[in-house]
Amino acid sequence: MNKSNTFVGQHILSQILTLSSKNSLAPVFASTKADKWYKSIKGWDHYVTMMFAVLSGCTSLNEIVMGLEAFEGKLNHLNMKKVPPRSTLADANQNRGSAVFSKIYENLSERYRLNLSDSTLPQGILSKLFIIDSTVFGLFKAILKTSGRSSADGKKKGGIKKNTMLKATSHTPVLIRFNAAADNDQQFLKYIDLPSGSYLTMDKGYNNYKQFARFTEKGIFFITRQKDNAVYTSISEKILGAGTPQAVLKDETIHQNYKDDKNKEQILELRRIAWWDAQNNKVYEFITNNFDLDAITIAEIYRYRWQIELFFKKLKQNFQLQYFVGDNQNAIEIQIWCSLIGVLLLTVIHQYNKSKMAFSNVATLLRIHLAGYISIKELLALHNKKKIRRVKTTDEKGLFASQ
Repeated sequence: MNKSNTFVGQHILSQILTLSSKNSLAPVFASTKADKWYKSIKGWDHYVTMMFAVLSGCTSLNEIVMGLEAFEGKLNHLNMKKVPPRSTLADANQNRGSAVFSKIYENLSERYRLNLSDSTLPQGILSKLFIIDSTVFGLFKAILKTSGRSSADGKKKGGIKKNTMLKATSHTPVLIRFNAAADNDQQFLKYIDLPSGSYLTMDKGYNNYKQFARFTEKGIFFITRQKDNAVYTSISEKILGAGTPQAVLKDETIHQNYKDDKNKEQILELRRIAWWDAQNNKVYEFITNNFDLDAITIAEIYRYRWQIELFFKKLKQNFQLQYFVGDNQNAIEIQIWCSLIGVLLLTVIHQYNKSKMAFSNVATLLRIHLAGYISIKELLALHNKKKIRRVKTTDEKGLFASQ
């Protein structure tokens, strides 16, 4: 090996996991008592093994073990002594609580919070904005009840739902809950506890007026779409002046009835905005408890909800979550948590290196070279230069010139 800066003393898997070193995660393993009942596979070894699984795209326990065996002689870089046997890994995935990996994610998310911030976002409203949504991962076994109708043959696969609250300024989750795919999304709202003045946007599947009343009492502003079958009373309508955008069709105050915990009828005062989306040729009806922001800002806040869809796309496209290496809920949650950690670590690498490549290309490139002894920084820079060279060569040939 030459003395070039291109090559380093650690393989790429080790370089990635340096962002979550054994010493830095020791307090997490101690606080969760991750190693109390386990002698054959410690918490760190379990974490490294599952991170290898998600970063390399393994689809079975056999693939994980065989893949790590290729790192024999290189395990010292990972602070591991040996590759855990398949049966030991299966037992750990079933018995070591997924909460350990949840705490690891929380630790890393807080540590790299500033690195993940998006300086292009305006301060003020968006700095206080949180987005919630859910996504479902299909299972080959009926481990958890799935949503939708049963198939004609009476058989039905299972499904696990991940409800997520995303912080807009970092595009990373700050609250995650797993449940059966058939469970109502509205149950997630009871776990949300934000400071007064926060903004929360969600789709209409989360509409729960009792929870909305709780948000209002706490000074939390929400923006969502009104359900098609909503029954409400219009109280007053704002006069739309000359400076009002043409997209605003109506801006009114409404009363929405709901029942409290004692089953008594209550009234929640809301603002209802009818918005014309010319691009999609569709009318959107927003409801919110904020009466101060202008209508276009309300619409923009809801439009920003698309960021969580992009996050789910990033997670599902770059990590093998259509295949789970365990057949129990705990093992599935561990794999999803490790995939979330993988998204976080690769996002840090992507932004730190200021790579012009798409996130999916960075993830693929690192996966291919996972055992290679090449600097991640140099690897990304090298491929970025090649991309620029290819573009210049193509332009010089006139392939993009007008005919």
